[in-house]
Amino acid sequence: MCYTREQIERAVKAKGYKWFEDAANKGYDVNVVGVRNNSPAVYRKVTNVFDDCITITFKDSLGNWNFFCWNATTDPGKKGVQQYHNAKGVARLVPGQYRSTWMVDKHQGKYDALCQRLGDVTVWRDANKDLVFDEKVKDTGMFGINIHKAGTDSTWVENWSEGCQVFKRVKDFNEFMSICKRAAKIHGNKFSYTLLESTDI
Repeated sequence: MCYTREQIERAVKAKGYKWFEDAANKGYDVNVVGVRNNSPAVYRKVTNVFDDCITITFKDSLGNWNFFCWNATTDPGKKGVQQYHNAKGVARLVPGQYRSTWMVDKHQGKYDALCQRLGDVTVWRDANKDLVFDEKVKDTGMFGINIHKAGTDSTWVENWSEGCQVFKRVKDFNEFMSICKRAAKIHGNKFSYTLLESTDI
């Protein structure tokens, strides 16, 4: 599943969210947007596959729009749902726009990723392990909902995500982080993230 820059921009604006246009003409004023697959075939099911995407859109130093769309998951995997580490249940990020909430830092102390360090997010909590995502109990706070990588080219989500937004392929993640690090040098080390659903597009 992948989209065009125009589709992502239109959907973000239709929700009334901020779309970063690089008004200062500095380049790399990034829009980081995830899209959760909520088609009828998979809606609220734990698919355990990377059937979502993470996109990034920005103007480069010459004022040209750049757009990337990569395979990812915005949902916990099977092991994450059944073996979660929070007594309230596994976390699943609620769609929305979270402003200036992430920064480049070490994911689990291991490698650079976009880490939730600067603000709260809202998640659904699901504690019944039935492999169907509940959307009843909301929880807001600092939960370490990071944007990071899985394996070299992972097939199954399993516990790569217990709420995190996770890239399927390392090479895609590395490309993403290269852009984010350049953006941090220009605009400061803080990032917003918008999570849409496929029905928004």
